[in-house]
Amino acid sequence: MTGPHGSLARIAERVRPPAVAVDGRGDWAEVERALGTPLPEDYKQLVATYGRGDFWGALCLCTPFGDDNPVPLTAELLDDYGPLRDFSPENYPYPLFPEPGGLLAWAVTESAAHVCWLTEGPPESWPVVIWSRGDDYERLDCGAGAFLDGLTSRSITPGLLHHTPELAPWFDPAVELDHVYVRLGEGARPYAERLRILRDALAPTSDRGGYEHDGQRQDHFAVEATGWLMTYESAYGHQLRVAFPPADSAAARRAVLAAVERMGCPVQSADTVHGTSSWA
Repeated sequence: MTGPHGSLARIAERVRPPAVAVDGRGDWAEVERALGTPLPEDYKQLVATYGRGDFWGALCLCTPFGDDNPVPLTAELLDDYGPLRDFSPENYPYPLFPEPGGLLAWAVTESAAHVCWLTEGPPESWPVVIWSRGDDYERLDCGAGAFLDGLTSRSITPGLLHHTPELAPWFDPAVELDHVYVRLGEGARPYAERLRILRDALAPTSDRGGYEHDGQRQDHFAVEATGWLMTYESAYGHQLRVAFPPADSAAARRAVLAAVERMGCPVQSADTVHGTSSWA
């Protein structure tokens, strides 16, 4: 496969798409009429396949669909930053769409940077420009699909995009999650063995990073079959934080409490942080 289809196929081999692409479907012709420009085909395929969500803890796709979409694809950079540019034009080396050849943001990062196209020439040739909150810029001469292909294969390592390259890439769809904190007694086993038992009980799981300082730990991972997000820690007390779609509450409760029993740790409390699930 070549072109956008090839990029998307390679991304999907590394990063499993969600069952449903949140805000991923709609009338592209109407979107392009409203923006006043055609859009790259590889971007449309990414939106239709992944929708709104988090790639690798690094960026979230802006999509033009969804009534309650907090990161819509819009042409608002000129309205938002044009007045600021009047006071400090040296911080704005590129025009802002819909100015000719202007920046048009198609993703945002965890640090509120914009991942943009530089809309010069035909859409299929638009390069990517990352624009940081500190008004630093990084240009990459590839489109959105090739950019994510390179990012997830580690062949592109942008200096202004922060992710954890030693971990396998992931995508978390932008679905509402409930959060439960399960407070635990210590039990007889050491932390590392408890963590191993927990992950074995919920396997397969994938790493999402961790933290250790002065003997206190946090370990983040995801349950691959369900997308549940877990943090096991001693850094803020001995506890397990669980995030899951509300419809999974009963299944998550059964699976997590069974895993905790195997760890040999008594449950002291299971408190809803926000959301609707009750594990009382």
